[in-house]
Amino acid sequence: MKVIVTGATGLIGKKIAAGLINCGEDVVVFSRNPKNARKLIVNAADYVYWNYENPDNKGWTKHLTDADAVIHLAGENVMSRRWNREHKDKILKSRVLGTKSLVDIIADSENKLKSFISASAVGYYGYSETDIFDEESGAANTFLATVTEKWEKEVSALQKSGVREARIRLGIVLDKNEGALAKMVTPFKFFIGGPIGNGKQWFPWVHIDDVVGLFLFILYSGTAEGVFNAVAPGFITMRDFAKSLGSVMKRPSIFTVPSFALKILFGEGAAEVLNGQKVISERTEKIGYKFKFTNVEEALKDILL
Repeated sequence: MKVIVTGATGLIGKKIAAGLINCGEDVVVFSRNPKNARKLIVNAADYVYWNYENPDNKGWTKHLTDADAVIHLAGENVMSRRWNREHKDKILKSRVLGTKSLVDIIADSENKLKSFISASAVGYYGYSETDIFDEESGAANTFLATVTEKWEKEVSALQKSGVREARIRLGIVLDKNEGALAKMVTPFKFFIGGPIGNGKQWFPWVHIDDVVGLFLFILYSGTAEGVFNAVAPGFITMRDFAKSLGSVMKRPSIFTVPSFALKILFGEGAAEVLNGQKVISERTEKIGYKFKFTNVEEALKDILL
């Protein structure tokens, strides 16, 4: 297959692109930095400049008109900086306008794409200490929930064109080198690790291998469509996650990152770290995907040891 991967140099994109190339697929990388993408993702069929504000720059239409599938991961890093009006605007536009640009080109193409699989996020559900959310649960009214709802609406528009579309709502992706876990590991190395905030918030985690596995499972299924949660089975709080991390690293988990410190660093965005939700992957498991990692300590050992 010819598969386009947007956001291909990100945490998830690098591994999905590599997996597809290893499977013998022709992978076209859409990236904000094609030169860097060539170094990070070897043996792709082509490297195209990604600019959601100029969607036909250097070949979007050329590749979308004869592609078999798109795996869409592109979007501004949510927690890369303190939230202000400018950053929130980029978070929204990079997802909504970027997706709309892809969808519009696909809709106008004579050769109809077979599959469009997009990243999304469990932030769609908002926060709760008591409610349990599955794929049928509605959207909250937080900023990220609104972003995610608008993002997914653009993807679902593909149904009118007869394109199979799937939206994968990601939990907190665990990886050694990037993301939330990579940031938590450092203080544990210096024996000052512990939970973030009061530690009572739910921590809906998923191993990076299961994220890649689910995207490829849905791509190759040929039939799975709609919303799928990517969160490991079971529930764990931030405090218990930190204890498991300390246990694996043979370090104490007694220090906390105070809420006020996160609010200084991230402003309004701190709420995304200080709150959580209990999410189940009901539809994901119903289509036959079996999570490789269901125990958090085993997942952490696999990643860190």
